[in-house]
Amino acid sequence: MNLLILILATIISNPSLTVKSTAFANNNYIPLKYTCDGPNVNPALVIEDIPKNSKSLVLIMDDTDSPNGEFTHWLMWNIPPKKNIVENSAPGIQGVNSMLQNKYYGPCPPNGMHKYNFKVYALDVILDLPKTADKKAVLSAIEGHVLSKGVLIGSYYRQ
Repeated sequence: MNLLILILATIISNPSLTVKSTAFANNNYIPLKYTCDGPNVNPALVIEDIPKNSKSLVLIMDDTDSPNGEFTHWLMWNIPPKKNIVENSAPGIQGVNSMLQNKYYGPCPPNGMHKYNFKVYALDVILDLPKTADKKAVLSAIEGHVLSKGVLIGSYYRQ
């Protein structure tokens, strides 16, 4: 019984965000426009169920199918806790991706089909990080501050 209470308390205290895109549905193909084979702009994202006491959002887009381990395509923090991130925009501070750039780098798999995770975290703080921060630094900084989390998954196969 105590385990059930703990599980329910965790679910209630950490509800899920809903992350969607107007460009593609969850677990579906990411259009060429948002990849390295196209204009390479970020897709629009819609974030729902943001906790009212959120101070900021964090976005991490990564490829966990990368042959060299996880590849970070986009890293952004201190995004205002609003519902929409519009296409080709950066409403927060962009950190260093795996290409050592402070910007969106769309899907660009070296081989086969890869899945891309657009992870969004609602935080109870505004982060104080330099623009040189990478995914590891951001994950360390958000520890203990995540109110809610959601993910949108897309896939891309490079011709």
